[in-house]
Amino acid sequence: MAAMTIRHLDEALKRRLRIQAAVHGRSMEDEARDILRVALTSDDAEAGSLYEAIRRRIEPLGGVELDDPQRESVSSTP
Repeated sequence: MAAMTIRHLDEALKRRLRIQAAVHGRSMEDEARDILRVALTSDDAEAGSLYEAIRRRIEPLGGVELDDPQRESVSSTP
């Protein structure tokens, strides 16, 4: 198994990790390991495109219908 050190971790983030670990009955290290495992094995990590990954996250929140802008043909002569 590889070891990793995370430097310059924001105190607020460290506090949240400590609390979440306590809620789950784990050490901070076990909690961080589980967070990484879940984040990197989810469907988003294997998304075919950035567009699809964003769409999967936003779609459950509702959406906005946008009209396609009118396009004008481009003339090659000035």
